[in-house]
Amino acid sequence: MTEKSEEIIISQTAARAIEAYGGKEIWKKTRHVEAIASARGLAFLLKWQPPFDHIKIKTEVGKPYITLQPINRSGDAGILDGNLVRLEDSSGNILRERKNPREKFPYGRRLFWWDILDLVYFAGYAFWNYLTLPALLLRIDIEWTELAPGRLKACFPSFIPTHCPEQYFSFDPMTGLLIQHDYTAEVMGGWAKAAHIILEHEHWHDIPYPSKRRVTPRREDGTPAWGPVLIAIDIHEWSLE
Repeated sequence: MTEKSEEIIISQTAARAIEAYGGKEIWKKTRHVEAIASARGLAFLLKWQPPFDHIKIKTEVGKPYITLQPINRSGDAGILDGNLVRLEDSSGNILRERKNPREKFPYGRRLFWWDILDLVYFAGYAFWNYLTLPALLLRIDIEWTELAPGRLKACFPSFIPTHCPEQYFSFDPMTGLLIQHDYTAEVMGGWAKAAHIILEHEHWHDIPYPSKRRVTPRREDGTPAWGPVLIAIDIHEWSLE
């Protein structure tokens, strides 16, 4: 059975997840998600970039737009704006900018190291995707298929920056909360088949939301490997606008 919204047909799994994370009405009226997050792991080391320590994140829910600050020691902001990334100083002056950043991955020097705009692109689209769930379930431009109770397949259009076109989301059948997100981080390479595990949820403003995430390689059977930890994300604060 499915629940029909004004825009799309929502599967039972999607409807349960939306309800678990605050409900459809809250996410339909939400314009921004704000968070303070830290991130570390082997992926940063592999690309010669420092980890994040309590950076401020602000996303627009309706479109791929996100600000990450500070993105470097100078306190500059990294901004993903659809198919463009840029670096801005505290006064909003554009320091550097790159159009169509996805075309550069994973080739050439990016196989071995990233510059700051490469990091802005990867971290920007990744956090935008993570923090806008479950609003992603309400988008008409993402094709959602329920494979089994608690298991969804997502097919993303090319104009949404994300890890890869086909991704899989596993939710607890009882609570509706996300427990695993499977994808290939194509900007890293075709080898980067990841199991993104939600270890903990914390309640902010009476809404549960993932507070500890760990990304490890994904085995052929779909289960997460014990290690190494490619990325570890901790959310310290979270709110909706």
